[in-house]
Amino acid sequence: MPTQNNAAKFAFFYMLSLIALVFVAVASGTILFQIINKLVPDIANIYSSMYLDEAMRFGISALIIASPIFYITARQIYKSLYNGSLSSDSGVRKWLTYLILLVSIIVMIAWLIAILNGFLSGELTAKFVLKALTAIIISGIVFSFYFYDIRRDDILNKVDKVIKIYFFASLAVIVVILIAAFMNVESPAVAREKKIDQQVINNFYTIQNDVDDYYNTYKKMPASLSDLTKEYNNLTPEVLNNPSDNTPIEYKVNGDRGFELCTTFKSANKGKGQLYQDTNWLHDAGYQCLRQNVSDYPKGIVPAPMIP
Repeated sequence: MPTQNNAAKFAFFYMLSLIALVFVAVASGTILFQIINKLVPDIANIYSSMYLDEAMRFGISALIIASPIFYITARQIYKSLYNGSLSSDSGVRKWLTYLILLVSIIVMIAWLIAILNGFLSGELTAKFVLKALTAIIISGIVFSFYFYDIRRDDILNKVDKVIKIYFFASLAVIVVILIAAFMNVESPAVAREKKIDQQVINNFYTIQNDVDDYYNTYKKMPASLSDLTKEYNNLTPEVLNNPSDNTPIEYKVNGDRGFELCTTFKSANKGKGQLYQDTNWLHDAGYQCLRQNVSDYPKGIVPAPMIP
């Protein structure tokens, strides 16, 4: 029974270390790929290979959470090999180490397929080479470590210098990757400001749709937002106010068919690296008045006003 209990325990450690290792490897690759995307922009593949803060944040989160789990479980495994509570001839060790080798190969193959597909779709050669090298190096480190480990027989009470080198070198690499990631990703405060500004833009769209509908119904511009609130019940205080400070959004008529919506933005959305950039409401940080023209509905299609 003790042997069976130990087998179950070490199987758990190996499986947990495998899961954590996959997250560490994928997160490291994600961060490095995003840094490559940022340093080597590709005008021919703006959306498919552009830098994404969302991907970088996932990589950072996964690396911070998964790395300690991997190193703690790996340390427990090798401590048990050292003191003899886990035999080097254990079936659990051999089977699960080979499983880790298999997974590392699968991950490398999947990465290389995706990278090659991007290259064949027109991605820059420099990006292809850098990403391919990144995938090969990460997978190669994992594969070479476990391939070396499974070939060791005389383990009991022996400190292996190669294992220690792998341990500290990989830890140093992860720290460097995290530092590089934090140097490139936007701060949580900036990310929050952009989300608030996006909510403002969503409110602008709601107001714009109602202005369009009002104009197509009455053939004139609404004089103020109060004219719209009498007609449309979707213009709630949450829509008419800036969510950051609850100040009212200003509406100004500009010509026969134009209008402006004014409020204060916390950030700019005109910079590079904006995924799905909304060109209808480009703005800088600070107080901005953004102009739009009303749109005519196709003839014969005029929605009825929404009466509360």
